[in-house]
Amino acid sequence: MIAQVLTGGVQGVDAYLVRVEVSSEAANESHMHIVGLPEAAVRESQVRIRSALRALGYQNGRERVTINLAPAHIRKSGTAYDLPMALGLLASRKIVAPEALAGRMALGEVSLDGRVRPVRGVLPVAIAARDAGMETLIVPHDNGPEAAVVQGLRVVGVRDISHAVAALSSECPEGECRYSHDDPNPPKQAVPRVDLAEVCGQERAKRALEIAAAGGHGLLMVGSPGSGKSMLARRMTTILPSMSLNEQLETTKIYSVAGLLRNGQGLMRERPFRAPHHTASDVALVGGGSFPRPGEISLAHNGVLFLDELPEYRRQVLEVLRHPLEDHFVTVSRAALTVTFPAHFTLIAAMNPCPCGYATDPRHRCKCTPVERTRYQGRLSGPLLDRVDLQVSVQPVPFGQLRAARRGEPSEVVQARVEIARRVQSQRLAAEGLAANSQMGSSAIRRYCRLTPEAERLFAQALEKFGLSARAHDRMLRVARTIADLQVGGDAQEISAGARCTRLGPEHIVEALELRGFI
Repeated sequence: MIAQVLTGGVQGVDAYLVRVEVSSEAANESHMHIVGLPEAAVRESQVRIRSALRALGYQNGRERVTINLAPAHIRKSGTAYDLPMALGLLASRKIVAPEALAGRMALGEVSLDGRVRPVRGVLPVAIAARDAGMETLIVPHDNGPEAAVVQGLRVVGVRDISHAVAALSSECPEGECRYSHDDPNPPKQAVPRVDLAEVCGQERAKRALEIAAAGGHGLLMVGSPGSGKSMLARRMTTILPSMSLNEQLETTKIYSVAGLLRNGQGLMRERPFRAPHHTASDVALVGGGSFPRPGEISLAHNGVLFLDELPEYRRQVLEVLRHPLEDHFVTVSRAALTVTFPAHFTLIAAMNPCPCGYATDPRHRCKCTPVERTRYQGRLSGPLLDRVDLQVSVQPVPFGQLRAARRGEPSEVVQARVEIARRVQSQRLAAEGLAANSQMGSSAIRRYCRLTPEAERLFAQALEKFGLSARAHDRMLRVARTIADLQVGGDAQEISAGARCTRLGPEHIVEALELRGFI
């Protein structure tokens, strides 16, 4: 007979339904054939399934088994099809009632002894199951909390095939885990946190960090070794606004597909911080492979991408950042398929001013020639630097400040100002479908970044003196708009008034020019 089991496959960060059709009939010798464009790991599942069923006491008789994975025109990869194929085979033998499979989906890898192992991509499959009207999703026990974040879906975590068979009956087996959706907002996971108050001095760089967080702007810090660039960058996530539920789901989906969620982990509630080494390839940065998976810029979605020693990255690696910085997504094209990954991240970069690192350090003598400095800085293209809104110099902290007992503002105080500025932007840009000033296009900039006469004259002089491009012109106005938004108080009326304000004064333009390195 033919049995059918629903499961899911993943393309990019989204899932699609896969129907596993199993046909078995008596034969002189055992044979299993899998069709529907399976790749190697899927074809090898027949060995795992037969061994697992035998280990659990399900006899493998002489039969010819054909398994079709529909839709057959999409290539299937990974080991998540093991469990649905095993359940379909048992249903074709009438060990599992075929009607028990209605309204249910399953996925999971099967080991040789019958245990069900965790797989990647469970969250997008759970969302697809909910959207398709499924009642129950059977997943590996360790993937249960991940799938359980999807409301309106009964999630059953199982440890082996026997538990999965029992879960298809009216009663759940002993030891089987069913997850509850009663608490959609559980407490944040306890993680070690750093704090901006730990950074001594560097008030200018801290101000740039706050503006970058408030408006979603990119930041480049230039300074000698040991001046605190990395220390500042690693505290960026502590001042960014708390993640919304949609942002948590988006980020968790990406990490689920990439296989980077810990066993038993549910929603990611902390913004990601990714710091790839300068030897990373362009594929590692944007994603790829035969079956494309997310790269570092997608793993930094809704968080921070930190590139230390920026000129040490290969030029072709850095150039792939240009479009994601503008479009907030990256498209990976392969012969078999094309997928799009989200890539809305805040770029924080750091570099030395010269190869030896001490060109701007008053305490050390630079050993580099002018030609070496020019060549070093020339590793970064103008179009890439044009897309980085804030560029500040980070000087070494004097010994007296390092030893001073006075601490700076803690991250929670700065974060409160950042969240107020984001609320102002959210109200102002709601009609545009935008959330932060860095996302504003030319029409929105003309509408919300109007200059006073004095600011207009000042800005015109700066454009002529420094020869700013049209892109730099727009980015300077976005930064100035963020600087103005950070001056709004936390009262609801002040936030509403700030959202209606479209004027920028000379003080906003001056600070934007300073933080771009022109003053």
